[in-house]
Amino acid sequence: MTKKRKVHAPEFKARVSLAAIKGMSTSSELASQFKIHPTQISSWKKQAVEGLVDTFRNGPKQLVQDPEELTAPLYQEIGRLKMQLDYLKKNTGHFSDE
Repeated sequence: MTKKRKVHAPEFKARVSLAAIKGMSTSSELASQFKIHPTQISSWKKQAVEGLVDTFRNGPKQLVQDPEELTAPLYQEIGRLKMQLDYLKKNTGHFSDE
């Protein structure tokens, strides 16, 4: 009978590798704490460190590419809402006179 391998969630892997990177306890202690094999911890730690290098190698990511792309639709929406407001102000005046 074969034993099915357990698939760990990325959050779990990140938590284990971060604990290994901190170095507050040995791999054996972490292995018994998280109930995984010590070589798995060293593998995840290596992947995490390599991933960090790639994160900083690519440079900072731009959150806003072009401010004009964000503001143009907003100004269009403001214009549309102003027109609706003016229309409603003009047409509701008839009801208040009665």
